[in-house]
Amino acid sequence: MRAAPRRGGAHFPFRAMYSTLRSTPDLQSTTIRAATVADLDVLVRLEERCFTSDQANRRQLRHLLTRANAATLVAEDVVSGTVLGDVIVLFSRGTATARLYSVAVDPDARGRKVGQVLLEAAEAEAWRRERAWMRAEIRKDNRASIGLFESAGYRRFGEYADYYADHMDAWRYEKPLDERLKPSLARVPWYRQTLEFTCGPAALIMGMKALDPRLEPDRTLELRLWREATTIFMTSGYGGCGPYGLALAAYRRGFKPEVVVSDPGVHMVESVRDPDKKEVMGLVQQDMEGEMAEAGIPIRMDRVTLEELEFRFQGGEIPLVLISSWQIYEERSPHWVVVTGFDEHFVYVHDPYVDDKEGELPSDSMNMPIGREQFRRMTRYGRRGLQAAVFLSGRRGSRRSRGRRTDLGSGAT
Repeated sequence: MRAAPRRGGAHFPFRAMYSTLRSTPDLQSTTIRAATVADLDVLVRLEERCFTSDQANRRQLRHLLTRANAATLVAEDVVSGTVLGDVIVLFSRGTATARLYSVAVDPDARGRKVGQVLLEAAEAEAWRRERAWMRAEIRKDNRASIGLFESAGYRRFGEYADYYADHMDAWRYEKPLDERLKPSLARVPWYRQTLEFTCGPAALIMGMKALDPRLEPDRTLELRLWREATTIFMTSGYGGCGPYGLALAAYRRGFKPEVVVSDPGVHMVESVRDPDKKEVMGLVQQDMEGEMAEAGIPIRMDRVTLEELEFRFQGGEIPLVLISSWQIYEERSPHWVVVTGFDEHFVYVHDPYVDDKEGELPSDSMNMPIGREQFRRMTRYGRRGLQAAVFLSGRRGSRRSRGRRTDLGSGAT
């Protein structure tokens, strides 16, 4: 199986390179180990023997072995030491999702279920690296590979149209790497930000829609919220939204917000060099603080803890959380996400941003699993480690300010 470059993008679909699975496995004669640079010649030969197109060249394979956020494992014959196949797994920098990039089984090794062994080894390696889910794409006409993945517990959850060079579509599959992963997820509708600087308004739309399904999200509302909530200048381009602006925008629409923020100073001012802009940011924030005091919107100066987020989420509130986008997108900018669930190992979030340049689809940004410790690190922005969250708990005057999560609205849109 191979992930070949998608035309017009950098997303890599999955292809099966073994067509039959005979019923006489010889699993105990196969061992798995991590590949090294010394295996380059063997890996190149596997590419040549297994793939007729989209072959990874020596330079690409070396990069995967030495620099990429990836794992390359090889299956060897215990007796002869012959390499029977390899598997390559890609790891997202900021989330707990792993992705099968390639599985190659030497034609002479077919029938020994080397593919099954490699798949299990890839899953074990992903779990070792604290990944919660494995994903892959498979050609719709590849029945053998579909059978393998479905028998291994993978669930079909989407598709890519016109995905391969020959215009064949691909099914998208995923699997939780621990069956105990049964997150408690709020039914939060997902909304995609339409501009680079509107993650805050998009996150607020999701939270409000979850609490009031009658809300109609659209770009006009997104931009109106941005105008109301903008408090900061970015290093270049348009301004972004701070917690006070988002809370006021929610309040004006009848919701009950509460802000927890770790720093009483001007938020995110360290990203701005111009003293005039810094002064403007301070004046805008001061004015918003006055509005919030007049409206009775609670502000608590405190750290944003995972324990409080989970407790309030379980009580029916929807947390909007400020994170540093460096951990996910390697950009030093603040970013808003919506918490949608928890389990023993992970925090799940809706991210309003979809990275089209990397070939992502909206489903990649829904209920993204992030390791608990990693999420704790993400919730600190800038040199001062600013933390901020806006908690939404229903409409003012409603008896159900903390309604059951099963009543929070429709599914992802």
